Amino acid sequence: MTRRDDPTIAAIATAPGSGGIGVVRVSGKNLLPFAQAVLGKVPVPRTAIKSSFLDAHGVAIDDGVALYFPAPRSYTGEDVLELQGHGGTVVLQMLLKRCLELGARLAEPGEFTRRAFLNDKLDLAQAESVADLIEAASDSAARCALRSLRGEFSAAIDELAGQLVELRMLVEATLDFPEEELDPLDRADVKGRHARLVGALDTAIAKSRLGSLLRSGLQVVLAGQPNVGKSSLLNRLAGEELAIVTAIPGTTRDSVRQAINIDGVPLNIVDTAGLRDTRDEVERMGIERTWSEIGKADVVLLLVDARAGVTEQDLGLVERIPPGVKRVFVHNKIDLAGRSPRVQRDETSVSLHVSAKTGAGLELLRAELLAVAGWQQGAEDVFMARERHLIALHQAAQHLASAGEYLGRPELFAEELRLAQAQLNTITGEFAADDLLGEIFSRFCIGK
Repeated sequence: MTRRDDPTIAAIATAPGSGGIGVVRVSGKNLLPFAQAVLGKVPVPRTAIKSSFLDAHGVAIDDGVALYFPAPRSYTGEDVLELQGHGGTVVLQMLLKRCLELGARLAEPGEFTRRAFLNDKLDLAQAESVADLIEAASDSAARCALRSLRGEFSAAIDELAGQLVELRMLVEATLDFPEEELDPLDRADVKGRHARLVGALDTAIAKSRLGSLLRSGLQVVLAGQPNVGKSSLLNRLAGEELAIVTAIPGTTRDSVRQAINIDGVPLNIVDTAGLRDTRDEVERMGIERTWSEIGKADVVLLLVDARAGVTEQDLGLVERIPPGVKRVFVHNKIDLAGRSPRVQRDETSVSLHVSAKTGAGLELLRAELLAVAGWQQGAEDVFMARERHLIALHQAAQHLASAGEYLGRPELFAEELRLAQAQLNTITGEFAADDLLGEIFSRFCIGK
């Protein structure tokens, strides 16, 4: 809960710049005197009223619509006043200044949503999905974030936590009443419940991993020797001329980034400097950045000239790619080699034959990128998860796995179940340290 002495906060809740409508949002305790000072009248709860917004001398700053939501039936759980006026930068600043004159202070990033969390209007996972919905990079990501905001992710986590509680009750009963022998059917049920929990948690992790992909995107680096068509491929994937393309090797000196999406899945494509030995200081710095980008990639598309195939130099580059990074050979310029687009697979590698110039084989490349990401067509019942959610889920899974090793030792089994439940509780915020809350909400925009 917010404290009784928490101050009234105010902020411009619409994006910077000029627009048709601008909103100033205010939240605090007992805002009726505040609203009367701004509007010159007492607002009707949950009713849009047309009103002038007045300065300290009763002179109109703007005309617009006011909405008053008394606690606790508001976004933050406190009294909330929204002033919807014209979206000019100056007039919104004047209106915000008037709110500050009346005793409000400027809201910190995410402070409205933080108060909603503290007043039990949202759990922590739902609060985070507010920011995810605002920042969604695709239709799929937006729909996924909205489902999390409505509580689907939280409900799944609460269901897992509830099953853990029931299992703990069954096991700890044997610790509290050791003279009572546990029925063989109950012992079998403990094992079965544990197995079902492991399966349910694995499903939640899989859905969360895909949701995390929708949120942050797949990191794709285009790498290879100079003049194999990396920049041409970037331009073809992006659908516009982003990178300079010439026949001169070494044209690209620095990384060029572009966000695209394939079937709703965001991809962050990075075109990099050609990898070769060079005495050019600027080109050498670009190559160093290339290796830095490769180290952060989810997948590296290693481009080669289809006419020459994979050379010894290319194999040398492959050996330097970190082992955790997926690599795909892309044989470009099949139009010059007189070949058709195709996919080749063996136990250790995948090779795609394409033409960045004509677009031949690009659908094969897009499908391969989705496969690398683990995305399944139509898989939208996923959870918009953040890195901290995935960490908590994996740690809960580790504790459940450890519990399985202690089925014959109830006290250790129960402790591992307790630790697993504690990890799940951090996701919804049933247990959350103040420094974690500060880190989460500081990344929100002001006014939300």
